[in-house]
Amino acid sequence: MSERYAPERKFPPYAYLPGRDPHPTGDPRGHSYTGEREPPAPYFAPSDWESNEDYRFGVDLYNAGFFWEAHEVWEGLWHSAKHDALQADFLQGLIQCSAACLKIPMKQPAGLEKLSTNALARLERVSRESRGDYMGLDLRDFTARFRAFAASRPADPDERPRIALG
Repeated sequence: MSERYAPERKFPPYAYLPGRDPHPTGDPRGHSYTGEREPPAPYFAPSDWESNEDYRFGVDLYNAGFFWEAHEVWEGLWHSAKHDALQADFLQGLIQCSAACLKIPMKQPAGLEKLSTNALARLERVSRESRGDYMGLDLRDFTARFRAFAASRPADPDERPRIALG
């Protein structure tokens, strides 16, 4: 397992897979069910990524194979960042990478291909505008590795590139 960026946060008891598991927030048996809506995530500046626990926990979730859960954490941040086009594209790109990985165990190769294509287009735009690094992620490296992963027609999401922040 790779380095943890939000070690104070515990992983859920299972990684949700649609069609197999109880929905985490919509089913009373779900691992994150409260019966209430989550409050919106506050906006944070991209330069403050190190102090944003939700962002870092999303990375941990993705790296550990909790794709749906990472998607959900980042989506909350994305909603708060819609006024910042570059940050919104970055977060949506990560969301789509996570969703693409989820399509592998769901046996949906077309979904993997479409989501990967969309994710890479967003992340490469952010990379061009940020000179390769954004919110602690070397986008040139990550996009190259994710592109190779998606093109390999992976049978196992564990083959995905992990996110390393620095």
